[in-house]
Amino acid sequence: MALLIRIGILLLILLLNPSLLLAERIKDIARFEGFRENQLIGYGLVVGLDGSGDKGIATMQAIANMLQRMGVTVRPSDIKAKNTAAVIVTALLPPFPKPGLRVDALVSTIGDAKSLQGGTLLLTPLKGPDGRVYGLAQGPVSIGGFTGGGGGTRVQKNHPTAGKIPEGVIIEREPAFALSTDGSLRLFLLKPDFSTASEIVNKLNEIFGEETAIAQDSTSIKIRLPEQYKEKLVEFISLVETLEVKVDQAAKVVINERTGTVVIGENVRLSPAAIAHGNLTIEIKTTYKVSQPPSFAPESAETVVIPEKEVQAKEEKASLVEVSGATLGDIIRALNALGVTPRDLIAILQALKSAGALRAEIEIM
Repeated sequence: MALLIRIGILLLILLLNPSLLLAERIKDIARFEGFRENQLIGYGLVVGLDGSGDKGIATMQAIANMLQRMGVTVRPSDIKAKNTAAVIVTALLPPFPKPGLRVDALVSTIGDAKSLQGGTLLLTPLKGPDGRVYGLAQGPVSIGGFTGGGGGTRVQKNHPTAGKIPEGVIIEREPAFALSTDGSLRLFLLKPDFSTASEIVNKLNEIFGEETAIAQDSTSIKIRLPEQYKEKLVEFISLVETLEVKVDQAAKVVINERTGTVVIGENVRLSPAAIAHGNLTIEIKTTYKVSQPPSFAPESAETVVIPEKEVQAKEEKASLVEVSGATLGDIIRALNALGVTPRDLIAILQALKSAGALRAEIEIM
């Protein structure tokens, strides 16, 4: 009953204060310990290619080993196949996988195969970092394109040496893991922040009782299972994930100098500053003039070409523009008033940071 009263009070607060409705769900900003994907990898053969396979000794050896397991003995040097390619198969094991479920497989050549078009992956065991087999992959490879023609008339669409097998992996083993072994859970923030971690702790303690949660650092939060949820772990996790909290973000300006992209966060502030922006244009011209010898000149005289160079420097008048802003909109209007290009804007922002007027972190990608 006490829990229902707390939840009711929380809903009433949200209705009376709509600004809190703009908060983020815990599900979107954090993950419980153990809720993660695991990578699998395996080595296999793709057969059925139209002469676009490997010719390496490793592929021939793999074919010989496969035939030997099927009761056919052949030497690798006797195999002259061009319809087989050696590949690396990868897959992502989802959180809490169950035997029999299917996931996608990614297939990539490791030899000199030209294309996997029309190929079929033979049964390939996929292993985890511990060396144990967690899945089996097999099926036709889809490269999402095609290759055709030959010589100068060859045509290609997409990347033919890598492909995908939708739901081509059958999970055979579930990694051993328990969400809660000592009556507690751990919650990890996707972006470490002390303020956000404290906000989550306060929210959990407000709803489920004091000392339910404690922040261990800016990333991890330890949650003690309430008595009424000792046998209802999934229900408790679903309640926690749907809770909404305010997310505090650092003031940051992200700059991509390769593309000229500038992204300014809403917490960025500008102290009053004056900017002088002007353009300097330097023009260099070379004019070629012909010099001919006069009449009755000696036979050794020749016509020559004389280059004349002219250098002009033109600098536009610069005017001081005052910029300041307490909100993101103020900053945008002030910077737009300068009428500069994105690359000029990058230089201006860096200069404002050096002058101490830009109260934000600059991240250059």
